[in-house]
Amino acid sequence: MSTELTSDRRRRKVCFLFIAQAHQVLHSLPIALALARGWPELDIEIAATSSAQLRYVADLTGRLGAPPLKLRLLGPAWLRSLHRRGASIPPKAPMLVANAAALAAYDAIVTPERTTSLLRSMGLTRQTLVYTQHGAGDRGGVFEPRLGRFDLVMCSGPKLYRRTVDNHLAKPENCAVVGYPKFDIVEALPPSETPPFSAVRPIVLYNPHFKHGIGSWPDQGLKVLEAFAGDSRFNLIFAPHIRLFDGDPRARAALAPFARAPNIHVVLSGEAMIDMTLTRVADIYLGDVSSQVYEFLRTPRPCVFINAHGVDWEGDEDYRFWRFGPVVAEASQVLDAVERARADHAGLYLADQLAGFAETFDLRARASSDRAAEAIVAAMDRRAAP
Repeated sequence: MSTELTSDRRRRKVCFLFIAQAHQVLHSLPIALALARGWPELDIEIAATSSAQLRYVADLTGRLGAPPLKLRLLGPAWLRSLHRRGASIPPKAPMLVANAAALAAYDAIVTPERTTSLLRSMGLTRQTLVYTQHGAGDRGGVFEPRLGRFDLVMCSGPKLYRRTVDNHLAKPENCAVVGYPKFDIVEALPPSETPPFSAVRPIVLYNPHFKHGIGSWPDQGLKVLEAFAGDSRFNLIFAPHIRLFDGDPRARAALAPFARAPNIHVVLSGEAMIDMTLTRVADIYLGDVSSQVYEFLRTPRPCVFINAHGVDWEGDEDYRFWRFGPVVAEASQVLDAVERARADHAGLYLADQLAGFAETFDLRARASSDRAAEAIVAAMDRRAAP
């Protein structure tokens, strides 16, 4: 047996899998680049269910000056072309079923979302399955039993680790605190361009979540936009979670009047929605349950939250971040709450914001992407051990 053949057989293949919207790319692509840079003995490949996702990966890699990664567009084409109610991606579970045999060829599959755990039910038990997460919020829905199907669950800091392990959703040895790789790629790239407002005013970012049962958009969203349109104190960027209108293009028609307001920018697509450009340019955050508030608080600033469903939230760990600013029930209270948040920020909310950020993100001198890459290699070695 030749040395070349023996060496080739020992090469391990790692797939970074993207089957959801583009906002998830920034959470795991930095890890793929770190693996490719630090472990040349591994074959790193990006697989996606959308050509747009692969173009985005290629563009980001080029802008970073990194060597190109192997890209793989998953089929079949007829299934890839199916988009439920105008959604930007094909249905996730059917795409996993269609590609289970192809994905079985990898030694590790790395994903930023939990639907990929279905591969365990499709016979993929040999692979090291890794969940990178794609946010670091408090919403309880992300802490659920599917985490136990992964060989490695990445945690941005002690908060996520504690909630995952204490609730017996994953074993301690299957969890790794790695920081937040998205910060690495955001720091390496310049912010996206955003059009200037016609007048200089404090900028409020309204960022409602996509889940109707807990978000503020269905009951209060349009009223919030109307309130800001009729007020001259603030500029408003309306940039909801990327999934809010994904699959429901008719809902966008209601926003047309606000696109003409001089103090309102409506942002429903583009890189600025997902690369932290908007959370960096805003002076005040206005939201409900989106984890993006933690990205906003990388620089502590005033926050306001809308409790549109009358949640008894105080003391509830799922609403830990609502301690970071005033909480109101209706859109009619938002403008006054923004003024209060600005006036009371240093005295009432800053200390809690700093503490909440520290328990959410374990950011050390070493890059989060490198720590995450090391955790993947260690998980693969554990699986390979006799």
